[in-house]
Amino acid sequence: MGRLIFFALIAVLVFWAIRKHLRGKKKPDETPPAAGEDMVCCAHCSVHLPKSESVASQGEFFCSEEHRRLHLQP
Repeated sequence: MGRLIFFALIAVLVFWAIRKHLRGKKKPDETPPAAGEDMVCCAHCSVHLPKSESVASQGEFFCSEEHRRLHLQP
């Protein structure tokens, strides 16, 4: 009976050691930070919007074609 308890204890210790070793090898999930996008301000109404959604004209950015037209009117 003593041998059975001894071998069970050894098996549990081996299992515990292997499990601890494998957990130590895993690298934590390091997700890169989300890439941001440049924001611009509409020259006509001062609304901030992503540069990719803006309308650019004469070095200025606008939130819509209508605001570009209204801003550039003489």
